[in-house]
Amino acid sequence: MDNILILDTSIATGNKGDDIIMECTHQELGFLLKDSYELRLPTHVSSFHWYQVLKRSRSLMRFVDCRLKFVGGSNIMAKNMFSHYPQWNINWFNCKPLQGSVLVGVGVGAGEKRSNWYTRQLYNRVLSHKYIHSVRDERSRRYVEDELGLKAINTGCVTMWMLTPDFCKTIPTKKSDRVVFTLTTRGRCDERDQFLIDTLNGNYQEVFFWPQGIDDHDYFLKLNHTENIKVLQASKEAYHEYLSSNETDYVGTRLHGGIYAMRHARRAIIIAIDERAREIHKSNHLNCIDIKDINQLPDFINSEFETSVKMDNQAINLWKSQFVNK
Repeated sequence: MDNILILDTSIATGNKGDDIIMECTHQELGFLLKDSYELRLPTHVSSFHWYQVLKRSRSLMRFVDCRLKFVGGSNIMAKNMFSHYPQWNINWFNCKPLQGSVLVGVGVGAGEKRSNWYTRQLYNRVLSHKYIHSVRDERSRRYVEDELGLKAINTGCVTMWMLTPDFCKTIPTKKSDRVVFTLTTRGRCDERDQFLIDTLNGNYQEVFFWPQGIDDHDYFLKLNHTENIKVLQASKEAYHEYLSSNETDYVGTRLHGGIYAMRHARRAIIIAIDERAREIHKSNHLNCIDIKDINQLPDFINSEFETSVKMDNQAINLWKSQFVNK
């Protein structure tokens, strides 16, 4: 039986969106994992110390010798590994056991226009030169191919691979009486978030809030007119239970909160606040409104619209096919 390593972005994270990503990564790799022994390591905290790598112990070699190694989605790659605490906590001295890793719908964070020498060398040391990498938008594909010199294909985010045309037809086109929303914590209260809350209170009979991020509930409490809003437990399981049991819309600034709603056949409006939703929207056509156009939200909510996510299924199947019978 082959060993397969999953580099898990949901461990030591402050964002339940990473739990959603890893659930979907596991599902999409099921065709490989069902006949393999699955090992997992975290990405957000260091998997190994340099002296463990140097010793090459038997337990460490289990990870080194895995037939396949996958990095599970998320906006995990930074263009400058010196600039801030990296989401993928690797360095030149501890990364050797992860050599040959393959990206699964991974995104590249905003920041520097171009990588420095160390960052490019580090990624080239860790990432596979044999397999095509799966990235979630064109910006990330250009980075992996043009700056790192590796092969990549834009498959969209792994959380969206199941959103086929037939599935999207099952998502309602008309407004529900109930809505769940998310916020993204900011340093100070943003008047646009207050506008969001007031809009939802004025257009839905019941309003629920799901705190996807670690500080989102505290931020929510700083805003006004929240006394009649019901707060869900801060877990993927609680959100899944709500979406499964309620006819509801989703409106919010959290990308994966919206995608998870769509996966449950719920109408979703995603408010784009950064490059993640904006870049995915360019290729995959989310029902998306930019935060700078938040004043258009009431009309959007009350309009009738279809969910017609555009996924490149040929690219997804091509990426998967390279691991079969190899």
